[in-house]
Amino acid sequence: MQTILKIEELAQFILGIYLFSQLDYAWWWFPALLLTPDIGMLGYLISTKIGAFTYNLFHHKAIAIGIGLTGFYLDNPLLILIGVILFSHAAFDRIFGYGLKYPDSFKNTHLGRIGN
Repeated sequence: MQTILKIEELAQFILGIYLFSQLDYAWWWFPALLLTPDIGMLGYLISTKIGAFTYNLFHHKAIAIGIGLTGFYLDNPLLILIGVILFSHAAFDRIFGYGLKYPDSFKNTHLGRIGN
């Protein structure tokens, strides 16, 4: 099952690359911005509960899709870019087993414990 899920996430990451290629940005913006959603981890400096909230905010695919679709609706290329980067980053993370966080520990994710 893990292999199937990783293939699914890889397909979504490839979709993110394709969507980015349809935008009017230089190719180097994609790798340059790909890790920016990890800024959500800064919440862990305050507490695990806040950290889980901020991390999940930046790594939830429905939020990414909502931002991207809002960008399409408003014809706002920056919002589309943000949505594509958030979506791509979330898929990229999940390929490696980093899921949405529970508030008790950074290592406790919806995909299981990190490091087990």
